Formats: sequence, structure tokens, C-alpha cells
Amino acid sequence: MILAMLKGIGKQLLRVKVVDCNTEDSRLSRCLNTFDLVALGVGSTLGAGVYVLAGAVARDNSGPAIVLSFLIAALASVLAGLCYAEFGARVPKTGSAYLYSYVTVGELWAFITGWNLILAYIIGTSSVARAWSATFDELIGRHIEGFCRQYMTMNAPGVLAQYPDIFAVFIIIILTGLLAFGVKESAMVNKVFTCVNIVVLVFVIISGLVKGTMKNWHLNPEEILNVTRNSSLNISDSAPFAESLGEGGFMPFGFSGVLSGAATCFYAFVGFDCIATTGEEVKNPQRAIPVGIVSSLLICFVAYFGVSAALTMMMPYYMLDKNSPLPVAFKYVGWEGATYAVAIGSLCALSTSLLGSMFPMPRVIWAMAEDGLLFKCLAQISPRTKTPLIATVTSGVVAAVMAFLFDLKDLVDLMSIGTLLAYTLVAACVLVLRYQPEQPSMAYEMANTIDEPETAESLNEGSIGFLPEPEDDFTIKTILFPPNTEPSPLSGFAVNICTSILGVLVCVFCVVAVQGGLAAWSVSVLSVVMAVCVVITFIIWKQPESKAKLAFKVPLLPFLPVASMFINVYLMMQLDRGTWMRFAIWMVLGFIIYFGYGIRNSTEAALTRSSPDSYKPVCALNGQPMSIEKEAFLHNGLSATGEDDEDS
Repeated sequence: MILAMLKGIGKQLLRVKVVDCNTEDSRLSRCLNTFDLVALGVGSTLGAGVYVLAGAVARDNSGPAIVLSFLIAALASVLAGLCYAEFGARVPKTGSAYLYSYVTVGELWAFITGWNLILAYIIGTSSVARAWSATFDELIGRHIEGFCRQYMTMNAPGVLAQYPDIFAVFIIIILTGLLAFGVKESAMVNKVFTCVNIVVLVFVIISGLVKGTMKNWHLNPEEILNVTRNSSLNISDSAPFAESLGEGGFMPFGFSGVLSGAATCFYAFVGFDCIATTGEEVKNPQRAIPVGIVSSLLICFVAYFGVSAALTMMMPYYMLDKNSPLPVAFKYVGWEGATYAVAIGSLCALSTSLLGSMFPMPRVIWAMAEDGLLFKCLAQISPRTKTPLIATVTSGVVAAVMAFLFDLKDLVDLMSIGTLLAYTLVAACVLVLRYQPEQPSMAYEMANTIDEPETAESLNEGSIGFLPEPEDDFTIKTILFPPNTEPSPLSGFAVNICTSILGVLVCVFCVVAVQGGLAAWSVSVLSVVMAVCVVITFIIWKQPESKAKLAFKVPLLPFLPVASMFINVYLMMQLDRGTWMRFAIWMVLGFIIYFGYGIRNSTEAALTRSSPDSYKPVCALNGQPMSIEKEAFLHNGLSATGEDDEDS
């Protein structure tokens, strides 16, 4: 009795969503092209950090070797980007990592992912709006801050901001109205600001090549200290100490400094995932989403690499200003007028970053409400603009209230948890789906399979081998040396188990690595865990991989997704205890909503209740109905009833 009840609850929590194969049907407006997605990804990723981050990291962590830090961070980000790109080709629907988790690992994990993405987008929007307000206020002489401090001071230290930021609220309201007006108009505004930002960055890079010198990449600490003692010129208002100079040269703080800088620079590439939320608003999502993600990451890397190189060539790394490195660098080389161009570029970068945070937020909310996991009223679509109107207005109001009242400095790290958790789950989902039998995978093959007339016939023929064959026994030999060249339910089940174990081991490894450091016990535990992870990865690698045709596939499977999981979980474990406590509070609130509303009102649950014994989800592929069995996704050895969802 108890076991049956637990099994039923487990099946509810792990029920997966089967997406309709018809990519033409969408309640949203399909009006975006590849260039729109590239501009959206670049604008969201290449925010104001490019004007600030390079100076702080170069001065404290990497020196001129910051270019290597950005290279390592870009490679780590590309791992996550490639996983998103494959899913964008598999499931071109609205929802990003939330949807990708839903179709692979089940409803509970999908809700956790979507709930944390909402938090990340809300905090991102509010914090960027306050940064926009502060930057603009700085340009006009801090009049807004002076007025608010004089007449609107809030005395609640540690809880509320020192004063309410009215200007940040106005900015959010304006952008909320723009997003509600139409996605094409929002994309046009984003493209304008992104192009201005790129032009300013190109100017900065060229200026660095013209006014900079390679001598700043080969500085001698002893000469610097001798010159500083006898010089009255001091840009940084304090004489450099030997510790701040490091060992000099291109890599003054050693390779450990480069890695430390890379960990910080990794967050500079966060934002490309907003492209994945446009699946139902792109004309050719199977091609446009992968191209948009990869292209935007490449453009952002070139920009970060060029700006950091120009900055460290114009000015010695130990003299860089942490808050305004570019204006100080231009003053150092005698080009004070260029500071106005930098100010314009930073405002445009903040505008695109703000739009990049606000754009995906209502779409994730809409996708979750459409699936019944959030309140159904949030799934309303404007018949005129074909945008998620209620979700857009609701998210804008919440972000405006937070920007109005809170300082948000203590909450910014919560953005990292939501984003990194999404990256980790998407990598795990790619690992799982690529080793599943081909028939369920065909539910996610979109454009590339529809143009083949024999597809439907081949599906019907292939269904003969869908169930486990008698010789598919679960033995060490069949796991290490699979007899089939095509994925079977047994090999898919083995990959599911291995991926689950690998996820737990990755968490253990990262916790021990962060907390234990280089202690003897820590090194011993890390060695054992790493050895087991290598064995499990080898087992996954030996399984037959699906040969289903997709517009884009992650290369070097399973190694790239596993590496992405390690990097993302390691960065998550470096966050402080207070951040994890706030995360726990947010998750408690989310679980109250899910177990009180979502689990009963889920679209998948409604479909199961309406026809518990006979319901089979059907996807239309090439005009032919194709039944998809949930058991192919769960692979838990239990017979599961098929479930489907309406077009989301």
C-alpha cells in the first residue's frame, strides 16, 4: 500500500512532457530572425560588465593575462552554450531550461529550474535598472540621489535601500510597456542599442592599439617601485605595494591568478540563455537558435578579449581603476574626450542588458503557467500583439517594486544559483537524451526530419525493436560492451542511472574541493571520487549513441556535458552560506506553490485523469500520427501511462 502510494507520487513528480512536433502552431508571433537572436544574445551578455569587469580582474587577479582569463571563461561558457544550442534544435518551444528539463528529467526538476530562473531574471532586472539609474545620475551630477536622500530616506539598514530609486522604476515601466507592445519592436530597440554598444567597444579596442604599448605587458616590479618612490604622478591615489604588482610580466599573479580571474569572468558570459526562450517567436528556430547562441558567445568573447587587451596596453595593470577603468585609462593617455563615448556605450550596454533580463522572464512564467505549474491567469496572450501580456506586466511590476525598495547587493548571488543550476540540468539532459532509443527522440526532431518522405514509414518499422529484446540482459558485459549499435531501452536506462550517480558525485567532489582545499583527506577523497567519475563517464561513452538527425549536436559526447556540469556545480559551491539560505527560503515558497497548486493543476496531470488507461500522446509528423510512450523517457522499469501537453 505504502509502496504503491510512493510509486504513484514518484510518477507524478517525474512525469515528463511530450512536445507537439508541429513547429508552425504557436500562439505567439513568429517574427524574429537569426540576426535578432544574435543581437538579443550579445546585448544581454555584453552588458556594462565589459566597461568595469576588465579593470577589476586585471588589477587584482590576472594582470595583462586577463585575456587568458576571458579565453578560459569563454571556453567554459561555450560548453553550456553548445548544450543549449542542441536543445534549441530539439525542442524549439518557449521555456528555455525549464522546458528542456520537463521533457527529459521530469516535472519537479522542471519546476525547480523555472522557479529559479524567474528569481534570477527578477533580480537581474532590478539590479541592472538601479545600475542604469546610478550611471545616469553620475553623468548629471548626482541630482537624483541628492533629492531622494533629502526627501525620501528609508531608515531600515540591512533590509531596504537607503532611498527608493524612482528613476529605476520609470525605466522598468517603460521597458515593460515596450515588451508588451510587441516582440518585433522590442527586438528593433535592442538592435539599435547593441549596435551603438559594439561601435563604442570597437572604438575602445582601436584606441588601445593606437595609444597603448606592449611594454605594459612586460613590467618589472623593481623598476616600478623605484620610479613610484620618486614620482609625484599617482593615478590611483596610492603608491603600489609589491603585493599588488605580483611578479610582473604578462602573468604577474601566476596561472592561479589567471584561473581565479576566469572564475569571475565566467559570469560575464551569462545571458545567452535568453535566446532559448524565443523558440515560438523565431521563424526558423531549429537553425536560428543554435546559430544565435554560438555566434553571440563568439562576438562577446572577441569584445571582452579586445577591450581587456586594449585596457592593459593603455595603462599599467596596477594603476587601473576598479570602478571606472576605461575613463581613467583614456585620461592617462590624454584622450579625456573619449570618456563621453564610454559613457554613451555604458548606458547602451545597460539598456540592452536590462532588456535581456526582462525579455525571457515573462516567457518562462508564461510557459510554466501554460503547463499549469503556475497560476493559469499568467498564460493569457494578447490577441493583438501576441505577447504574454499578463506575465509581462506581472514580472515588470515585481521587478519595479524590488528596484524601488531594495539595494539588491546581497541578492545578486542568487542570480548565479538559478543560472548555474539551469546550465547544469541542461547539460545533464543532453547527456540523457542522446543515448535514448531513437523513436522517442524523433518527437523532438523538427525541421530536418520533416523533409524526408520515408520518415513516417521508418518510424513504424522501427517500432518493432522499441521494446527490450530477450537478449538485453542487465549484465556487466552488456553494459561495457553493448551488443547493439543503436540505443536500446537497456542502454538508455543505464545512461540514466549513470548520469544520476554522476550528478551526485559531481556535487560531492565540488563540496570537498571548495571546503577541504589541499588537505590530505580532501585530496584522497577527491582522487577516489574523480576515479569513479571517470569510470562512469567511460560507461556512458561505451553506450550506443542515437543517430537521430538534428540541426545541431553537441560534439565530443559525453565529455563536454560532463565538463560543463563540473564547472557549473563548482561555481555554485563557491557561493557563501547566506546565499544558500536565501535560496532555501525561495525554494520553500516555490514548493508551497507547486505542491499546493501545480501538481494538481498540471496539464499533464489533467490529461492523465481524463483518460488514465487509454490516453496516448500523439505528435503529428509529416501528417502521420506517431504515438510516444512515456516509458521511453522515464526508463524506470515500470509501465507508465503516456501523457501529452497542448501546444505551449
